[in-house]
Amino acid sequence: MGERAEEFLSSFNRIEKWFREQLNNPTNMGFSEMVRRLSRKKDSHIPLFQDDLLQMAQLRNAIVHEQISTDFVIAEPNEWAVNRMQEIEQALISPEKVLPKFAKKVTGFDINISIKDILAIVARKQYSQFPIYDAGIFKGLITVRGLGIWLAVESSKGDIQLEGRKAAELLVSNYKGSNYQFVGKDTTVFQVEELFVTQVRLEAILITKDGNPNGSLLGIIRPRDLYNNLEKE
Repeated sequence: MGERAEEFLSSFNRIEKWFREQLNNPTNMGFSEMVRRLSRKKDSHIPLFQDDLLQMAQLRNAIVHEQISTDFVIAEPNEWAVNRMQEIEQALISPEKVLPKFAKKVTGFDINISIKDILAIVARKQYSQFPIYDAGIFKGLITVRGLGIWLAVESSKGDIQLEGRKAAELLVSNYKGSNYQFVGKDTTVFQVEELFVTQVRLEAILITKDGNPNGSLLGIIRPRDLYNNLEKE
């Protein structure tokens, strides 16, 4: 048996073992049936790989069951099949976590910061997210989009008066809490992608150690961060 066939089968067997563990070690259940069962589970991302996995099962059967002799197999997987099998194994068994991938220094701002100061920071540093705290308690997320909406509404009333206006006003006027979500450091990148897909108003995902909003910020993910990440890959 060639080296590629051995690599393919090793990866396939590890996935099969993991499937059995997920289903509490069922007896007499074939690989394809396990794929279908696990695909129906809530929050499963196996549907993303279902077609490939079912094809890989056919290839595995060809390698194992149609051997003419111990050193000659009819079916030898190509490089794509081996790489794809290993990619799926990685995605299912040890999926990438949000940390360290999206770790970054995130600045928090006090609820009493003036709107003038926020605008100055946007102009100077091009920040687009402002996590707002009141004595260490998370109060909400101001984004450039929210800021734009607020300015548009204010300008419709006449000249915008910024003197004495504070960040708290932005939170009250635009946000009901659905433009952000907190996750813990062990959240997978796949779970984050799902959040952006299912929560249409989500503008940023904030990372703390255990998902506690009042914990130290360890990173932030915006939709474009995920998109840029996929581009690089």
